[in-house]
Order: sequence, then C-alpha cells, then structure tokens
Amino acid sequence: MVRLHETLETVLPADDAFEFVADFSNSARWDPGTAWSKPVGDPAPRVGTEYRLGVRMGSRVSEMTYRIVTIEPGQRVVLEGRGSNVSAVDDIRFRRTENGTHIDYTADIELTGLLRLASPFAGRAFASIGRNAREGMQNALDALAADLSARGSKDA
Repeated sequence: MVRLHETLETVLPADDAFEFVADFSNSARWDPGTAWSKPVGDPAPRVGTEYRLGVRMGSRVSEMTYRIVTIEPGQRVVLEGRGSNVSAVDDIRFRRTENGTHIDYTADIELTGLLRLASPFAGRAFASIGRNAREGMQNALDALAADLSARGSKDA
C-alpha cells in the first residue's frame, strides 16, 4: 500500500472549501490525475453518494468509482475508491483557520492483481501525483475564493 499525505492552506472559508472538495464530481477541476469526473445520481455529498472518475495511469485512463463512507459536514469526508487493479481510501479533513481553511488530505492506495507487483516501485510516481493534486486543489480553491471576493465587492 502507498500512503500519500498532503496539506494546504487556502483563504477560502471552510464551508465553501468542504462543499467544493467533498463533491468529488469536481475532482477533475482540481486533480490533474483525473481526466473526467461525474456523479452517479445526485452529487450532493452524503454517505453513499457515488462518483465515477477517469483516472490517469500512465498513458491510460482507467475508470474508478468513489463512494462517500464518512461525512462530517464542514470537517471531514472519507471516500472509498475502486477500479481495475486499484483501491483507495481518501480521507480529507478541513479545519477553520484565522485566514481561511487548513486541509489535510491522506490517500491510501493499494494496487491489486498484477499491478500489485509494481507496488514497491510506485511510491515515487504516486508522490508526484499527490503533489500535483495538492497544487491543483490549492489553485482551484484560491480561484473560488477570488471569485467570491469579487462577487462580494460588486454587492457592496
């Protein structure tokens, strides 16, 4: 199993950050490792909500289905993902800060089938995927914060 752990700080308020990230149909907007993402039914984040993602694996895109298994509104969402020869548990935690939100993201990824033989060598590739996802999330959340700020200044 490979464990990825990333943290970030954004000026976007915690409730807005949670709403955007917990809806995994948004993941293609922030994770460059996700080619596409869509909900299975209603995308509203709650236990049991499912999302289908096209995940980039080298030059291929493989489908994975993620399901919310734990949700603490505004604070934490845990999703389990399954695809061909891979399973994942993503645990994303949100904490209000004086200037916005601190996000702590842990993903446990397990390769199965024949891919499990590559597990000892996958750490470096997965670490790069994690860094890219963190940077993408940072950029997307900061852009949302700027949009909220711009809308707020127009309303004043």
